[in-house]
Amino acid sequence: MSKIFFTSDHHFGHTNIIKFCERPFENIEEMNETLITRWNEKIKPEDEVYHIGDFAMTKDNELVADILDRLNGTKYLIVGNHEGPALNNRKKFKWVKDYHELKVKDSDCKNGVQRIILFHYAMRVWRSDNRGTWHLYGHSHGNLPDLEDRLAFDVGVDCHDFYPLSYEEVKAIMKTKKWKPYENEGR
Repeated sequence: MSKIFFTSDHHFGHTNIIKFCERPFENIEEMNETLITRWNEKIKPEDEVYHIGDFAMTKDNELVADILDRLNGTKYLIVGNHEGPALNNRKKFKWVKDYHELKVKDSDCKNGVQRIILFHYAMRVWRSDNRGTWHLYGHSHGNLPDLEDRLAFDVGVDCHDFYPLSYEEVKAIMKTKKWKPYENEGR
């Protein structure tokens, strides 16, 4: 059975991201290889991966094509602000969108479905946030404070030891939140 994963902000091929985000890599080749290895350690070929932006930042479209071919899973892309090479390899993704509302079957949820808003940028409010819809984002590289009372967080690799997160891992993090539904549903 396939699993669902979420991640963002790999910045494959982006030399300066090592310095900007203080990533623990000697060079871009080490970073790229570590990111590929950690992706494939968790994700199997039959799994689905929602990449929530900033897949790569390089002018080397062939490098990005090679990386995409090496990564396990069916890949979906939510467009970030650094997507030139990923968009030049658009056919290697199942689809590419600016924003997506995902529904995951989950018997623990009301009506048996967990709704998840996927957008590269963090939002303070989103559709059905008062009913328990989650919001997963990237872009901030762990520099945006997490809000304990909101069902949202940064799934970027800089926040999660350079690994993607499974749906089950995201669910476990959401269970630690102090979120409560709004008292006034009609607002």
